[in-house]
Amino acid sequence: MALFDMFRRPKSNGPDTMRARLEGAMAKRRLRGWNPPLENINALVASGGPKLLARSRELVVTNGYAANACEAFTANLVGDGIKPSSLITDAALRDQVQKLWLAWTDEADADGLTDFYGLQAMVAREMFVAGECFVRLRPRRVEDGLLVPLQLQLLQSEMLPFEKTETDPNGNRIRCGIEFDPIGRRVAYHFRRRHPGDSTDQRVAVPESVRVPAEEVLHIYRPIDAGQIRGLPHVAPAMVRLFLLDQYDDAELDRKKTAAMFAGFITKTAPEDPMMGEGAADLDGAAIASLEPGTMQVLLPGEDVKFSSPADVGGGYEAFQYRTLLAVSASLGLPYHLVTGDVRQANYSSLRAELVEFRRRIGQLQHGVIAHQLCRPVWRRWLETAVLSGALGADPMIARPVQWIPPRWDWVDPLKDIQAQVLAMEAGITSRRKVVEATGYDVEEVDRENAADAVRAKQLGLTYRTSPDETQGARATPARRPEPDDGADQSNGDDTAATEPATNQE
Repeated sequence: MALFDMFRRPKSNGPDTMRARLEGAMAKRRLRGWNPPLENINALVASGGPKLLARSRELVVTNGYAANACEAFTANLVGDGIKPSSLITDAALRDQVQKLWLAWTDEADADGLTDFYGLQAMVAREMFVAGECFVRLRPRRVEDGLLVPLQLQLLQSEMLPFEKTETDPNGNRIRCGIEFDPIGRRVAYHFRRRHPGDSTDQRVAVPESVRVPAEEVLHIYRPIDAGQIRGLPHVAPAMVRLFLLDQYDDAELDRKKTAAMFAGFITKTAPEDPMMGEGAADLDGAAIASLEPGTMQVLLPGEDVKFSSPADVGGGYEAFQYRTLLAVSASLGLPYHLVTGDVRQANYSSLRAELVEFRRRIGQLQHGVIAHQLCRPVWRRWLETAVLSGALGADPMIARPVQWIPPRWDWVDPLKDIQAQVLAMEAGITSRRKVVEATGYDVEEVDRENAADAVRAKQLGLTYRTSPDETQGARATPARRPEPDDGADQSNGDDTAATEPATNQE
């Protein structure tokens, strides 16, 4: 019996199995030096937030890869804007709301530098660089002449001090500049009156901070841990690699530049005899001889010329750069070609695969952060202000239903993607509204434009291969493109070529 026990499979729930599952908690030789402190993310942000923020801002300004990644992140996250499509059933009221919103977007910026969708792009950049951005809702007076007396003011992360952690006289806790009530709700933000790094803002003596009620502030950030109260820069996981890689590239460039400055070295047995083209010696007794095209130099006995042959970077430089930037791209959650602009090793399949995964991640941020934390609160406050000011005659609760349409994704293969969408509509898998909204447009606006195009074309007697009022199915790709003279001499013949079925779709 003991012999068979030796070959018997051990039980899966024994102590050895449990020990293997907890191998990461072992204190044996391999992991003896791995003793990270058990700290909450808020404690880490409070202690290292200012330094991390300063380094992040400098990196995005001075490092080309970081700057390119920031622009790619912003362009994919908000593009030309995440735009509202009102769900009001009353068509007349819906058009009134949409037109008033579109006109107000040009007045949304309190600084007057951009529109509401430009503010979205600025928020996205701040999320990449600082991990968070604050939007203050600024009510205006009716006599200010705005269509809706409301504007938005963007505040950087530095405006809310990380070090302000104390107990307020009213009993509320202040953590990293945010005031919480006894049950953990945000009730106020304690902002600085001026940016700590702006030496051009010299104001008179005023209190250093101001308390702003929480209902007047939108805190835009992506929480990555439960209970996290401040944001972390999106570029944070890649900061060290980007900084060290930048230093390495600079050192390599300086080494090549210094080596290239020395064309050659001259050895003379009689230092007092000058050579052709030799200039005066400096304080250290070293002289420089320049060469001109076509120069033939006769050397004296014992003189020799050795030309400089600087060492190359080596064959491993390109592979090292590629692997390092690949790790940087993975840390940023961005495709490699968006960070570096390098598509030499990419093909259709690899580009499509990485873009599909990247768009899933961006979709999370679009709906869970930008739409939820920024767009919806602004829409609610805008509706309330528009009704109270008399710019809109409607019940805010009736006009509130809205969906936010993110910018369209450009197709990798437009023909195949459009054919797939048409087939999905014909099979009832999706609706035409969802297909149109995926392009970044409002389906009702597209329908009105199609109807107007159809009426205008009919009045002018115009006909097209695809008329605006024609329902089209998926068109197959023809086997070959017809030549201009095809059918010129077959006007009285059969139409076999014209009625030949198209090739199968891929």
